[in-house]
Amino acid sequence: MKRPRRIRNRHRRPVIGITGPDKHIAWGWWFGSLAVRMAGGLPVRLTPGRATRVGQLDGVIIGGGDDIDPQLYAGDPGTGHYDAERDRFELAVIDAALKERRPMLGICRGAQLINVAHGGDLFADLRPMRVQTGNRRLILPRKTLNIRRGSRLAKLIGQPQTRINSLHHQAVRRVGRGLQVSGRDLDGIVQAIEKPGRGFLIGTQWHPEYIPQRGTQRRLFKELVREAARLRS
Repeated sequence: MKRPRRIRNRHRRPVIGITGPDKHIAWGWWFGSLAVRMAGGLPVRLTPGRATRVGQLDGVIIGGGDDIDPQLYAGDPGTGHYDAERDRFELAVIDAALKERRPMLGICRGAQLINVAHGGDLFADLRPMRVQTGNRRLILPRKTLNIRRGSRLAKLIGQPQTRINSLHHQAVRRVGRGLQVSGRDLDGIVQAIEKPGRGFLIGTQWHPEYIPQRGTQRRLFKELVREAARLRS
């Protein structure tokens, strides 16, 4: 890991770190950074090779990507493609963000890793579980999200249902300590988690950064940036 870099922020916008891999095309970073900028924040890319101290950040997004190594939650060696360096890096970012009470949004893999960091586990493969929803991966919002009444997500979205996309084949199984489910799809699969009483900590199994045309999705980033601005003032 390289030496942590310093962040230049001339306009004093809330600084939001977005985690991701060192390799691959960084679609999540490009769309996530656009969503943060639209919300009034300054996005900073975080990878194992682009380290930044969480203390320099006002908020954090744990991004999507490869599956999480099952040894982290099930103790069993997996047979898929994993990024152990990224797992370690992002778990350290999550731990630091929790200790320093930074607002945090987890997206897809990020939501799963936040759950694992709290002692929860995952379904390794959802495909046999789907009955009312399909296994086809869709970047457009074609699936239904049922939102739990009284949750922070419900207050943020402002309606009991909304449409989401689906780019995953894993999801939260047993919810980690202190977390609660705030949204499920039509098959009852967990699509959103949050941490009550902690400030802003929400995990979405879908990718809100890929559907910025929907105001309900932009609200997630606006609330993250708003909370980050409030805490730094």
